[in-house]
Amino acid sequence: MPLTSLLRTSSMRLGLTVVARRSRRTASTITSNSSNSPRSLDSILIANRGEIALRVGQTAAQHGIRVTTLYTDPDRRAQHALSTPFAFNIGSVSAYLDGDRIIEIARAQGCQGIHPGYGFLSENSEFARKCTEAGLIFIGPPWKAIEDMGDKSQSKKIMTAAGVPCVPGYHGENQDPHFLEAEADKIRYPVLIKAIKGGGGKGMRIAHSKDEFQAQLQSAKSEAMNSFGDDHVLVEKYITTPRHVEVQVFADKHGNCVALGERDCSIQRRHQKILEESPAPHLPDATRKDVWAKARSAALAVGYEGAGTVEFIFDNDTGEFFFMEMNTRLQVEHPVTEMVTGQDLVHWQLKVAEGAVLPLSQEEVEANIAKHGHAIEARIYAENPAQGFIPDSGTLLHVRTPAISEDVRIDAGFVQGDEVSAHYDPMIAKLIVRGANRQEAIRKLAAALEEYEVAGPVTNIEFLKTICRSADFISGEVETGYIEKHKDELFSKKTIQPEVLAQVALACLRDDSRLIAQKTANFQGTAVGFGSGFQEHHISFTDSASANSETFQVQVQQTGENLFNVKVGEQYFEQVTSHLNTDSRIITSFFPHTRLDTTVIRDGDSVVAFQRGMQYRLSIPRAKWMEKALGMKDVTNSVLAPMPCKILRVEVQAGDIVEKDQPLVVIESMKMETVIRSPQKGKIAKVVHQKGDQCKSGTPLVEFAGEDEVPR
Repeated sequence: MPLTSLLRTSSMRLGLTVVARRSRRTASTITSNSSNSPRSLDSILIANRGEIALRVGQTAAQHGIRVTTLYTDPDRRAQHALSTPFAFNIGSVSAYLDGDRIIEIARAQGCQGIHPGYGFLSENSEFARKCTEAGLIFIGPPWKAIEDMGDKSQSKKIMTAAGVPCVPGYHGENQDPHFLEAEADKIRYPVLIKAIKGGGGKGMRIAHSKDEFQAQLQSAKSEAMNSFGDDHVLVEKYITTPRHVEVQVFADKHGNCVALGERDCSIQRRHQKILEESPAPHLPDATRKDVWAKARSAALAVGYEGAGTVEFIFDNDTGEFFFMEMNTRLQVEHPVTEMVTGQDLVHWQLKVAEGAVLPLSQEEVEANIAKHGHAIEARIYAENPAQGFIPDSGTLLHVRTPAISEDVRIDAGFVQGDEVSAHYDPMIAKLIVRGANRQEAIRKLAAALEEYEVAGPVTNIEFLKTICRSADFISGEVETGYIEKHKDELFSKKTIQPEVLAQVALACLRDDSRLIAQKTANFQGTAVGFGSGFQEHHISFTDSASANSETFQVQVQQTGENLFNVKVGEQYFEQVTSHLNTDSRIITSFFPHTRLDTTVIRDGDSVVAFQRGMQYRLSIPRAKWMEKALGMKDVTNSVLAPMPCKILRVEVQAGDIVEKDQPLVVIESMKMETVIRSPQKGKIAKVVHQKGDQCKSGTPLVEFAGEDEVPR
């Protein structure tokens, strides 16, 4: 059984056991409307990819439901495509949005229903309507509820009428840029510009002053159009110290609705969540019950059915909370709620879609929450926090995960050897832990992250570890601006211990026995003899994880079989015994003062090491003569693409004089729009790529002229 399949099975064991027992009972306080005749789901199609497709498929299969999956050309070897014999290629990168084709496949395969997962078509009311008209069960809310709540302007009107407080702002139809700016002036800065459709932080910008409003408006509209096909926005008061708290709601076809607790999702970057927890810390019980009640009112106001999340923004300064939006689907962070309620929410979705009554009443839900402790989810992304959280992609060369238990769960869409595509969201997995209380949950999360090893694309795992060590996070003092507020603490430079560099050098040398006996172009320097049986190797490593890279020199002298002297800078380690396990990639060395086990993964000139719960990214610098021999272009004066991307806009032209931080090019990658800014004042010599071009990572985008051509 593949590793990910084993992890998924283990992680779901608790939830599925509870579901099986629960399905044989009836909640006495739940009402039933016999006019809604049930429909059986024997076969479903999952209109999604990655870990959510695997997650839904796991629960469906456990309950005897046949699963059909879809995949695009880039996803043909993805885990979800391989998880069932009923898998169909729908073609190009964007085909997950081809609703008509998906419905056609579902009908041809005899499926009774379609589960949309999250993202893609999950909140597309037109797709939900077409499913219903085609005689298929859309495993989600009615299309009209999606339409009403998907339009952020319309949803706020409905919420206001239902007595749910909303953030002050303009939610109307007028999209004239000057009119919107005038409305922002009335609201007073800072203001939040937000696409009326979609979610996940897309089409969302903050304007801190009148001077930057138009630029932020253009950026929000552009990203909204690219992501959702609609550039309409609303403008709201931006709360300066907000918390993001959301309530998981569930409703059935019989008028019943429950709130399954709340989640605090305040730890975010680019308005997207990376840590979610339940219960929300430091929330007064009266406020907690009030927000649950408001969330249920919101769901009932639109005739909701199935799983949904009502999102609120809390003002830390005043203690007030306001309705933000409703996500009419299962959320990425639903496992947090499953951990603290002991329920399988996907199974709830399937039962509600069949017409069943909700399995539990509100009182029973609250009793479950009271005894299940605290849960936290960390999203594992292929992204580089040190470079503004830009996404990364590539082959997962090495994956080692924490041990799975009833309190540690992993929902993953990838295994070692898989490709993290530049075409889709860069989330690799979700790590969910549970503790008796918040402090214990944080300790378990920190310990699990230290066991998590991923080499290949850069990930945010090290950054998540720093958050777990942050004093304000540990004490529960969270807000959506937490990362920016604590950036000095969270992005502090990590010291590389000499033992790490010694282990990496020994692993690189032991990995290829030829290096012991001869000169190699892969290492800087030459093997020099020191007498019979002795060879010395000079190796350079550069700290590639740091913005201000530092180069380290390591000398290794072999004095016998498996015996070495190592010098790192001025630090000497004598008579080090070292063994490399080529299968596990773990090198074990006995230093005079300690034993170290280090996982070392080398890919060409790049090296990733894992030692005592820390990750280190290094590179072996090439000599200039080697770069010329390989035909490598000098990119000293170029601004490079930080990831595989598409050029959306070019903001400069050859001959322009630009200032530091001035926008040069706007790119799109992994569903995210990024502005590439000038690293310096200078003159543009050449714009290499134009709008619409596809670029590989490291490709020059803009070339600068020499310093002598820049006016003083």
